[in-house]
Amino acid sequence: MYDCIIVGAGPAGGSAAYHLAKRGRSVLVLEKESLPRYKPCGGGVSPLIAQWFDFDFAIAISIKADTIRCTWNMDDPVEAEIGTPEPVWMVRRDIFDHFLIQQAQKQGAELRDNTEVTGIEFQNNSWQVHTASGLVTGRYLIAADGAKGPMARWLGFKERKRLLAGALEAEAKADVKNGNIAHFEFGMVKNGYLWNFPKADGYSIGIGTFVGRSGAQDFKSILSEYGQKFGVDIKTCQQYGHALCLWNGNQKLHTDNAVLAGEAACVVDPFTAEGIRPSIFSGLKAAEAIDKAVGGDINALEDYTNIMHEQWGSDMAWAQKLAGLFYRFAGIGYKVGVKRPSSVQIMGKILCGELRYADVASRAIKRLTSGLAG
Repeated sequence: MYDCIIVGAGPAGGSAAYHLAKRGRSVLVLEKESLPRYKPCGGGVSPLIAQWFDFDFAIAISIKADTIRCTWNMDDPVEAEIGTPEPVWMVRRDIFDHFLIQQAQKQGAELRDNTEVTGIEFQNNSWQVHTASGLVTGRYLIAADGAKGPMARWLGFKERKRLLAGALEAEAKADVKNGNIAHFEFGMVKNGYLWNFPKADGYSIGIGTFVGRSGAQDFKSILSEYGQKFGVDIKTCQQYGHALCLWNGNQKLHTDNAVLAGEAACVVDPFTAEGIRPSIFSGLKAAEAIDKAVGGDINALEDYTNIMHEQWGSDMAWAQKLAGLFYRFAGIGYKVGVKRPSSVQIMGKILCGELRYADVASRAIKRLTSGLAG
């Protein structure tokens, strides 16, 4: 019997596996895909995550972006250097996620990829996990199988607080110019933005909506038009539609000997749609909780829920308020909120983890409200 079975080998599952195995716990990671596997994602990672690990991520980073450029209908640009000690990391998820799991394996975690979980049962104070290749048993369980995974439902979390957002992503091979610049476009799509994140050998170009109902929008046409601005023919690229599980309020994240982590726990930033850092953070905290629970702490899993509320959810409440105002009145938001280098720099520092929404959101909301009144 394993101390913990982790379902899902993304950033949440990988970080949880690493920290549990490093603490000497027996860990099994089950992943339905064969690693490395492609995952649609812009691939922007806060360098803040480095402080949660004791190894170097350099080999898993494609390129670093120290500058953000924002536009409105590909015009009226504003550009600024982020000004943080370390730029935003741009990664390819097949490489990054696999690298993280490999670090967990070095600590003793076991990986079974190409292994889909088909069902779970809680018996004799442990979890029976059914897979196509047989039954495995663990004292504790971490559900880290993403926005569309079945684990949360199987664990009884039927009505999670979450906002399911839609995104469309394309990977374009290209001769990258100005690879240090991450691009954000706010005028071509309602209730969201488009992005172009550079990689060493091309661009990750995507579109997403994050607030309310945005009406009928032709994502493919908009994305194609946006790609042309960078000399990329999106129609010749593989495109990936996917869901994002945005934070939509604090909620219980634990049940009998099990916790939710990553997008299964609905941790994605509702303003920027940043998902990798919060997923890794939840994996880290889930590992700490499971370790304490294995050691006999009967309150450890409940504490995990509380920690996620206090250390992540409290800031996401500010992000949600800001998103609700900004995206519904994006034209005004761009003029009074984005169209200044200092605002772009603040956005970059939030992405880098150097600033929290609680530090800046109140002032930003006041500025946006004043702009609406004017």
